[in-house]
Amino acid sequence: MCGIAGFLGHGDGTMPPRMLLERMIGTLRHRGPDGFGYHEGDGIGLAHARLSIIDLATGDQPIHNPDRSVWTVFNGEIFNYVELRDTLVAQGHVFYTQSDTEVIVHLYDRYGDAFVDHLNGQFAIALWDARRRRLVLARDRTGIRPLFHARARGRTWFASEPRALHAVLPECAELDPRGVAQALSYWACVDPDTVYRGVRSLPPGHVLAIEHDGRETLRRYWDWTFPARGSPTPYASAEQAAGALRELLVDAVRLQLRADVPVGAYLSGGLDSSGLVAIIRRFTDAPVRTFSLAFEDAEFDESAQQQAMVRHLGTDHSTLRVSSRDIGTAFPTFVRHAGSPVLRTAGAPLMLLAGMVREQGYKVVLTGEGADEVFGGYDLFKEAKVRRFWARQPESRFRPLLLGRLYGYLARSPVQHAAFAQSFFGQGMQHAASPVFAHVPRWTTSQRALQFLSADWRDAVSGFDPVADYESTLPDAIATWSPIARDQYVEAKTLLAGYLLAAQGDRVAMAASIEGRVPYLDHRLVEFASRLPPQWKIHGLTEKYLLRKALADLLPAEIATRTKQPYRAPDSASFFVDGVPLDYVAEQFSPERLREAGCFDPAAAGRLFDKCRAGRATGFADNQAFVGILSTMLLEAGLRDARRAAA
Repeated sequence: MCGIAGFLGHGDGTMPPRMLLERMIGTLRHRGPDGFGYHEGDGIGLAHARLSIIDLATGDQPIHNPDRSVWTVFNGEIFNYVELRDTLVAQGHVFYTQSDTEVIVHLYDRYGDAFVDHLNGQFAIALWDARRRRLVLARDRTGIRPLFHARARGRTWFASEPRALHAVLPECAELDPRGVAQALSYWACVDPDTVYRGVRSLPPGHVLAIEHDGRETLRRYWDWTFPARGSPTPYASAEQAAGALRELLVDAVRLQLRADVPVGAYLSGGLDSSGLVAIIRRFTDAPVRTFSLAFEDAEFDESAQQQAMVRHLGTDHSTLRVSSRDIGTAFPTFVRHAGSPVLRTAGAPLMLLAGMVREQGYKVVLTGEGADEVFGGYDLFKEAKVRRFWARQPESRFRPLLLGRLYGYLARSPVQHAAFAQSFFGQGMQHAASPVFAHVPRWTTSQRALQFLSADWRDAVSGFDPVADYESTLPDAIATWSPIARDQYVEAKTLLAGYLLAAQGDRVAMAASIEGRVPYLDHRLVEFASRLPPQWKIHGLTEKYLLRKALADLLPAEIATRTKQPYRAPDSASFFVDGVPLDYVAEQFSPERLREAGCFDPAAAGRLFDKCRAGRATGFADNQAFVGILSTMLLEAGLRDARRAAA
């Protein structure tokens, strides 16, 4: 894991190239505290901040091919690099390091831009072809590692995080109202959009080639895709498919344990992370070191299930227990690293957990992220199944009662009161045939934050329609897929790539210089699961049916059969102690500060502040709006500082 940055083009000459590179990569020291590396040429600059994990002795970047005509800096891991290297050596390629990075330049020499098709990994790559004078940017298939770019001042710039661009392009350190509206609706911007003016995100599964004359070619080399409804399954039975899944998952874990430093694992107490640790224990010789997050608030705590797995597997285990006050205190740092408005505080405890992992001497952890998207694990998928069943007889009083089987883990469940449940989950029924049908209730709740925008910002986003805008981005083939396949695709493209892998994944882990690895997002597993029939994902209302089958004999029954409980953390309550706001919270919600930022209406935001301070926040809508406003205000304050520093 690392941070990368650089530029293509000669620019305006106001600052020496090396100084620009140092300024950019210096902002990413947390991603790579083990050393910096640079390559400068005629109109090209590459910079790298290294977190040493593979080939500690000779793996410093940038890495070049034998004749030094191709150079690369790279963030992430190529898990199949051993196999790739063996094949390339047999074809006559000569290597000068033992690193996974070097296979990239050799693959490019052999296959050109199609080199990405051969990679099994999580990566953001910048590659300079000096012979053809072209820069190639590439991002992994599911968006595990970030890569941002901008055109300004006669150059194309790129970096692992926007903060590196802001360090040299203060004009990009401005919030874009439309990007913020997306983040406050979908929980994240839709690639390639970002919340920053002039800054783009390279979408997952894409390669961007930039020629010396500025011409750009953006190519998608991979996407989530599903068979048409009614297509035959490649497996004769669920049991046969579960066996094939077990083999794939074991191999994915084996590959992702490759490192020249110790590898740990997060253990949440749920099926996904427990399954990974059980596979490590049963099928590898790797020592098992596990880490968990516990909450003082019992509503969010899963300590009992975590300890059950620790006893079952006999792991060497550490637990970090956090309070609401801990979350509130850490929140500004979390937002700074997330680099986007957020609607939940859940990333802050994960950032604190990553800090503990680093203190224990670990640089790498495996996580269970991605299993819910790949195998159909979220309540949203089951909720949509019930709502579609209900939509076929919208007058039925009995069909919506099935919703009562969901959200049992919530102290204030939206299905507690039948009338409210029918009203809330009945919204968006006109979209029953739409690919975004499952997401309309979530987006409706999230959009509460938009009601607090200032008049100027309301005008700036007046044409924004979350449903219509998102539908316009979807592939034509989605109309032929099963309903759950459509739900999975939208989830993977919004919540997973934009939020979970970013604000709760890469950014919070790298804040502590920790690399998170996600075996469930091995692209072979994603492709395998995408071909499964819907009933092997959600069987009745049992989520992740086939994954449960594949892991059943490895886990205690109470874990293998446990209903999905999503990871959550206290939200608005984290920012008040006995009705007294934390100092920075009071400052950000002050009328003067709200007017200065110009994003939100001071009177409306003030009323929400008073409501939350009194403990009267109403469900998810108020909590998400409060966190969304606060995070946006903190982000705006940070951008003011960045503009001053870069001036």
